[in-house]
Amino acid sequence: MKNKIVALLPMKANSERVKGKNFRELAGKPLFRWILDELLSVSEIDKVVINTDARHILEENGLIESDRVTIRDRKPELCGDMVSMNLILADDIEAVEADTYIMTHTTNPLITADTIRAGLKELDENPNNDSLFTVNKTQTRFYREDCSAVNHDPENLIRTQDLEPWYEENSCLFYFTRESFKKTSARIGETPLMMVTPPLESLDIDEPHDWEMVAALAEYRMKS
Repeated sequence: MKNKIVALLPMKANSERVKGKNFRELAGKPLFRWILDELLSVSEIDKVVINTDARHILEENGLIESDRVTIRDRKPELCGDMVSMNLILADDIEAVEADTYIMTHTTNPLITADTIRAGLKELDENPNNDSLFTVNKTQTRFYREDCSAVNHDPENLIRTQDLEPWYEENSCLFYFTRESFKKTSARIGETPLMMVTPPLESLDIDEPHDWEMVAALAEYRMKS
């Protein structure tokens, strides 16, 4: 039987630091369309579910429901900046059946279909792992606020590429099942995998300066 794959793309009308960013134009199209278009270009994904309080804004931007796009109106009790994303995901999982869920954000517009497929392949090839999340790999020298070294010896400097790698959850992609979510009530299960994403794809729009950097890269990608 075919593995049913559903992508979860939560989207709210307002944002605190970059106002209206989900619908703001980025290199010729609304921000949300960048990741949505990539998800829809992955043939393995059966459906994209958008949980939102902004159906009217999506419609104003030309997005309506189709056989592969479902728009779910966010419940009033799940609206607001202080609501845990896990509660929103739980609501979607309860409403939409799937064998594998992929959760991502509109604020990671440079993630490509190839990277999304790579995560599916990695999880499929490791059946003993119940979930996968993406990370940034870092090999650099860290210090505490008091200037004490965290992960290196200042008196015995070695090349940064020889330091132990550290991995930062970048919130670009999460892969999980209904069962793994039930065990932890979270996107990351009990036996997860990490997958390093390409640095330029991993950029997240959180602050105004992030928008400027991503916009420049998006323009370059469009011209290329």
